[in-house]
Amino acid sequence: MRITKRTNIAVRLLMYCAAHAERLVTKAEIAECCNISENHLAQVINQLSQLGYLSTQRGRNGGMNLARPPAQIRIGDVFRDVEGNLPMVECFADADNTCPLTDACRLKTALADAAQAFYASLDDISLEALVCDNHDLLRILQPMACSAR
Repeated sequence: MRITKRTNIAVRLLMYCAAHAERLVTKAEIAECCNISENHLAQVINQLSQLGYLSTQRGRNGGMNLARPPAQIRIGDVFRDVEGNLPMVECFADADNTCPLTDACRLKTALADAAQAFYASLDDISLEALVCDNHDLLRILQPMACSAR
């Protein structure tokens, strides 16, 4: 299974916010540190804010932080929410499906089961588990370390 760039950005963004829970973080610092374009990042920030993962504050002293504790953010939920109902393969998409085997294909069911297992395995992981006591990650996500790259 391959995740979208948007989901990858979302998880990096949430990890950065969790690593700096004591303050508001800015889009510019996340973009620099996590090697993300500010345009892509702005779209993901907007989506995560609408989904209730981020709180944002506009203005000169603005920024963002997590809308709830990292222990309450399940990575499986983030993946489901950000990925949405993207079809894994053509036959999962009703509109664009041109596969003549759909009505008799057992692979579709197997792939659907595999996707559910994938998400279920991520349900056991919280954002806190990704960040807490992960000293190597925290060192990488320090603003000084980001500037040095």
